[in-house]
Amino acid sequence: MNKLCKVKGRGAESETLVARQVMVFSALLLIVLAAGGWYMHSLTFACSVLIGGVLVNGSFWLLKNDIQRIMQRVVDADGLENAAFSFEKTRFFLRFYARLVVLGLLLFVLASRVTINVIGLTLGLATVMFSVVIIGLSTGKCWRPSKA
Repeated sequence: MNKLCKVKGRGAESETLVARQVMVFSALLLIVLAAGGWYMHSLTFACSVLIGGVLVNGSFWLLKNDIQRIMQRVVDADGLENAAFSFEKTRFFLRFYARLVVLGLLLFVLASRVTINVIGLTLGLATVMFSVVIIGLSTGKCWRPSKA
């Protein structure tokens, strides 16, 4: 590894800490974007940012809990058989896609009941993505491509 690739922490504790940092940074970014949108544009824009941000942050939190649950089950069942592991993977993916469907239905219902600014909603939905990129770059980890 070269001098630019520094790993600050290893293991599940480090990954849990990074996920928590992403969630906290995303919440702070959501507050800043909503307040800035309200000040610069309108209350409708700020509400749209908040709606998108709350939905995506809630979905990210549920996904994090599901991933932690499946990883804990894999660790607990050290000699997990292929059929049992396949069942856990299938269950995880079903929950993942069910959450996407529910998120889409929530967005549809909210859009039909409340006036939503699409740009603000998209900005709110992107808060987790921005947070992952910023926290990922700031952790100092380095991903090197494998040799082909």
